[in-house]
Amino acid sequence: MDYIEILGLVAATLTTAAFIPQVYKTWKEKSTKDISLSMYAVLLTGSLLWLTYGFLIDSFPIILANTITALLLICMVLMKLSYK
Repeated sequence: MDYIEILGLVAATLTTAAFIPQVYKTWKEKSTKDISLSMYAVLLTGSLLWLTYGFLIDSFPIILANTITALLLICMVLMKLSYK
């Protein structure tokens, strides 16, 4: 694994991990009143496009980060829809 791949994995870890506190807080409090559904829907769409791009260029950091990010975003969208 070269330094560029390591850089990508570190960046992927940080940007993906940024969503974890919000998902946890929302799940714990069962409240999404201050969460924008449209923002999360756009972010999810972008993440899925990045995931597709990652597969097309065969980039493990992009695939890994956007798979996990998409799952976290799906959790947020589902909580937003169910915790009304």
